Amino acid sequence: MKIAIINGPNLNLLGKRETNLYGQQDFATFYQGLQNKYPQVEWAYFQSNIEGELIDFIQKTGYSFDGIILNAAAYTHTSVGIADAVKAVDSPVIEVHISNIWSREPYRHTSYISPVAKGVIAGFGLLSYELAVSYLLKIQKAN
Repeated sequence: MKIAIINGPNLNLLGKRETNLYGQQDFATFYQGLQNKYPQVEWAYFQSNIEGELIDFIQKTGYSFDGIILNAAAYTHTSVGIADAVKAVDSPVIEVHISNIWSREPYRHTSYISPVAKGVIAGFGLLSYELAVSYLLKIQKAN
């Protein structure tokens, strides 16, 4: 099974930025733990603060991977381009958020990605990613 995790802007600052909201753990440490827990998965990870680079990576992995876990961060609420890329690819895309976006500022309540994603997981901290992995593994077994 091949799973890509794609993180958007400012997620490179996890563990440093607004730790009251996003926690103290950096993503590299968390990602290493995922790789150790799920050795049967072939992983790809990409993070960028640049919208076009995120679109390119969705397109690059979206026809050859079994699933994509996407945290588009602030682009969730602004990017028609990322939504169009998600809609265009064959791989199921799970939208994830570390915080509960619906309990935050009103502008965060709108997602351009949710209508074209397979599902949305939000508000469970970094566990949101692991819940998405569990789902992708479960649907692979069902097929």
